[in-house]
Amino acid sequence: MEHIVFFTGRLAQPGLERVLRSLEPAPFTWEIREVGLQVAALMTADMIRRRVSAPIAADRVIVPGRCRGDLAALSAHYGMPFERGPEELKDLPAYFNRTARPVDLSKYDIAIFAEIVDAPRLDVEAICRRAEQLKADGADVIDLGCLPSTAFPHLADAVRALKERGLRVSVDSMDAKELVRGGRAGADYLLSLSSETTWILNEVESTPILVPREPGDEPSLFAAIEAVSAMGRPFLADPILDPIPFGLLKSLVRYQRVRDAFPDAPIMMGVGNVTELTEADTCGINAVLLGMGAELGISAILTTQVSQHARRAIREADVARRVMYAAREQRTLPKGISDALMTVHAKRPFPDTPEEVAETARAIRDPNFRVQVSSAGVHVYNRDGHHVAADPFALWPRLKLEGDGAHAFYMGVELARAEVAWRLGKRYAQDQSLDWGCAAERDTENLLEQCAPGTTMRKEA
Repeated sequence: MEHIVFFTGRLAQPGLERVLRSLEPAPFTWEIREVGLQVAALMTADMIRRRVSAPIAADRVIVPGRCRGDLAALSAHYGMPFERGPEELKDLPAYFNRTARPVDLSKYDIAIFAEIVDAPRLDVEAICRRAEQLKADGADVIDLGCLPSTAFPHLADAVRALKERGLRVSVDSMDAKELVRGGRAGADYLLSLSSETTWILNEVESTPILVPREPGDEPSLFAAIEAVSAMGRPFLADPILDPIPFGLLKSLVRYQRVRDAFPDAPIMMGVGNVTELTEADTCGINAVLLGMGAELGISAILTTQVSQHARRAIREADVARRVMYAAREQRTLPKGISDALMTVHAKRPFPDTPEEVAETARAIRDPNFRVQVSSAGVHVYNRDGHHVAADPFALWPRLKLEGDGAHAFYMGVELARAEVAWRLGKRYAQDQSLDWGCAAERDTENLLEQCAPGTTMRKEA
């Protein structure tokens, strides 16, 4: 049976022992080593190497999730695997369950077409800069959106410039002449052709996205699919996703009918009609729409990032397509696969009960403030007392920091974060930025390294 050694600090040791005992009977034996510091989060790889003698009688060592430093170097030094555990002790059971069944999120089968809706108003260099950013967010195809009654004289130049950068390109226009120009310039896809404009395919080699002549005209879409199939040309079919409340449900039913009629046809879904035109957080909308797409077996989505509330739509769709692909292929619910789509709330926001926080507070023997969040509110404690409040302003008189501006600033930042976490139901960890999933870039900076010396918890050597 595998034997695992857990490194921790003095304050966390009792809690770690409780959690490990709750796992029994576990498929491994374990022991805990307190490596001579009070706060486990301050552990570093260099500190471990200085304080722990080799060899270690174990099959692997698990260090706290916030332990900084090169664990690969530790593995080489001690001759056994070192790995970071979860950041919260209460997550250890899920950690072992997850490592036993790893989920591969590198795979997906839905391409993302990202539209530059105002392309005619941008010069070629601006189009290319926008395209590179969209690609970095997860786009597979850059869609050049043409505008009605707006000249786009540099359309061909834009297509060629994007192709020279190794990007796949689509041209999106209601003007057949623009579609022909874009196709002749090398566009990979043309949006959109109907049964009346399939003649364009005689002029270009681009792959068409086929749409009905009029919204909801399914017979014309079916006719276009059959005509292009008879030509032996690849295509994507788009029944058109309507916005709420102008037929979203009916349009979803149309998608299913197209799939039933053409089981192997590649299908596109324009999700921007819902994400852009619904004033709601787009992360959940993308999760549901990409989940439907996974069920339908669609090949691509078309989306935009125009409205400010939808400015992370492509990144969200990229995460959602991977999660939903994994759920479908493993025939499991999209739970426990990734927390990147949990942008506002956390599944387990308060790992410690108010009673457990109070127990930790009673063990503190130094003046450094600790901040935690539980269902009862925001906790602040040190050797001089333990205080709980829903409003951080109620805690200020207890801190007595009127003469220490740097420390007061630090505590203000931490208490603000803690209040946001408590009100929304998010995870909070002192000296760490809140995790907003794929809705924001992850801040890898540690606040401990940004504050002036002496303004935060003591770093132990």
